[in-house]
Amino acid sequence: MSRFETGATLTHASAKAALAAGLARIAAGATGVDCMPLKQFDSSALAVLIAWQRAARARGQSLDVVNLPPALASLAHAYGVDPLLGERH
Repeated sequence: MSRFETGATLTHASAKAALAAGLARIAAGATGVDCMPLKQFDSSALAVLIAWQRAARARGQSLDVVNLPPALASLAHAYGVDPLLGERH
């Protein structure tokens, strides 16, 4: 499995660049994203993760999301989008 990592920051200011970088990795065959480096984030991180999931599904793949920070997992749950992330611990 080919996995890429998020950066340390995924906020509104960095979301566009992060989205593009992740989409490129998915297009190149990545099937997982490791969120362990993620330390600073806002709800934009959820939008990016969901967009990456959508892109992987469009390729007929799934995208494993691992090591989602607990605060981001909680935010996803509060927004009701946690099932869209398919996060694994």
